Amino acid sequence: MKLPEDKFIAEFDQIKGSLYRIAFVYLNNEAASLDAVDEAVYLAYKNLKKLRQPEYFKTWITRILINVCKKELRRTKRLELYDDIAEQLCEDYDSLPLKDAIASLPQELQDIINLRFFNDYTLAETAQILKIPQGTVATRQRKALSLLRLELEAE
Repeated sequence: MKLPEDKFIAEFDQIKGSLYRIAFVYLNNEAASLDAVDEAVYLAYKNLKKLRQPEYFKTWITRILINVCKKELRRTKRLELYDDIAEQLCEDYDSLPLKDAIASLPQELQDIINLRFFNDYTLAETAQILKIPQGTVATRQRKALSLLRLELEAE
């Protein structure tokens, strides 16, 4: 079942801010984030016929965006993803201890924290985006929160 072009535009207009924030979290650069969103939208439009269930458009395009961001990170060989994240994400995140604590987590745990708490995805949506079982998301979330709690209590 194909998503009509006008519906594609309407769906994208609703989530473009969220897509930009996700790209910014990964790339830490305004221009690179805008380019990543543009590339993701291009790829999504180009491969629109591959979208099997239109109700999962947001999850599908978010996964495309994350892949584009990871490809850009590999290309530029940047390792630190969370140094100067915009204030838009969350006021609590701007407090230095939390920011440093999240940056010290392994990448797979950072992804979970980012999607679950800074972009308000559910466990099921996070599992679909990262292409891992929902139980794994829950386990990684508990592990990440436990590590963050230990790190923040130590400080």
